[in-house]
Amino acid sequence: MLKAYAGQWCLVTGASSGIGAEFARQLAARGMHCVLVARREDRLRAVAQEIEAAHGTRCEIILADLAQPHAGRELLAEVTRRGIALELLVNNAGFGMVSSLDETDVARALKLIQVNVTCLTELTLLVAKEMAPRGHGGIINIGSVVSFQPVGYMGAYAASKAYVLHFSEALWAELRPRGVTVTTLCPGTTRTEFFDQSGVPGWAERNRGQDVTSVVRTGLAAFDAGRPSVVSGWTNYLVTLAARLATRVTVVNWSLSIFRPRRT
Repeated sequence: MLKAYAGQWCLVTGASSGIGAEFARQLAARGMHCVLVARREDRLRAVAQEIEAAHGTRCEIILADLAQPHAGRELLAEVTRRGIALELLVNNAGFGMVSSLDETDVARALKLIQVNVTCLTELTLLVAKEMAPRGHGGIINIGSVVSFQPVGYMGAYAASKAYVLHFSEALWAELRPRGVTVTTLCPGTTRTEFFDQSGVPGWAERNRGQDVTSVVRTGLAAFDAGRPSVVSGWTNYLVTLAARLATRVTVVNWSLSIFRPRRT
């Protein structure tokens, strides 16, 4: 599928580092031009310069805070203003939050829902409405291994990723006959800045996280095959199976031991 995308445009949110930046690199290696979206201009420009030098494809940079209301609609309006027609959307932007109830920042939890759920939904639906009449295109949404279970001390994040998985799989079934592929990539622990920013610094290093290169390769292979979803890594896949076989009480009680926060 992606071989036919050479010379076409993709949009990657959260493209300044981690999984998002790696998606941009691997898609550019396949000949795609990239619209890179994030808040950090210096990092976006560094990724864009790296891609253009390595692959000779074009990069457009758009600075956007996706936690703001209607950020998705405004982002796509800017893409249209620049005369770009998207063939692929990668909804990678998102963040996590690990905390006990007593220490939970409610405003941050609502911002998490705005980025992980509301903006992703807005971007996905608006882009899908453009792609479906054309009969081609694709969307890759980033879920998580916790899309399959509730997680104590990380409830809002796990719930947001369960939404991403179910929403995206429903759209996969609806849009597949119309030539549009929607794939959800569900990584486990990955060596990025995610856990440092979520309140558990060093988690990925202590728990043998995957590297972004293999995670993105898994996602693109599943997308190429037209799959609705994929879990990155066999160990992570087995964890999702165990979560579905055990009782819900067992799963959520077990999860308490994973992210039990330190008292501040």
